[in-house]
Amino acid sequence: MSEEPRDVFMLSRDSLSVQEVVNAASSSSCGAVSVFIGTTREDELDGRKVVGLEYEAYELMAQSEFRRLCADIRARWPAVLHICVHHRLGWVKVGEASVVMAISSPHRHDGLEAVQRCIGQLKAAVPIWKKEVYDTQEASWKENAECSWSEQAAQNRPAH
Repeated sequence: MSEEPRDVFMLSRDSLSVQEVVNAASSSSCGAVSVFIGTTREDELDGRKVVGLEYEAYELMAQSEFRRLCADIRARWPAVLHICVHHRLGWVKVGEASVVMAISSPHRHDGLEAVQRCIGQLKAAVPIWKKEVYDTQEASWKENAECSWSEQAAQNRPAH
């Protein structure tokens, strides 16, 4: 009896549980659960230190884009069984997890590649935005380099 694939996406204002994400992706028919944990890091920019991030999302569209992302992953890696992503909203201080994802697959290779694709596409296509807050009480919105509209992506596109 084969298990049905499961896709879980949760946006939360509470601390994320790595174990909860791993449990949601685990399966006795898979030999690998590949995990990614993205944490808020203490960066320094122009003499200001990041003390935390503030996340916002367009939640309905985020759910829709996540379903599209899962379909893309399954098309590329048909052996992937479960995909689970939990992402924070609101205030996330330095050192805390902003995103936790886990993907189960029979073998590690597919899962590891799928996790890399998943985080890249999550940052590129899912409408979740972050604002860096500095020790000076200043803040600035940041775009993900993976977004097609980002300045960094434009610099990396080939000229036509």
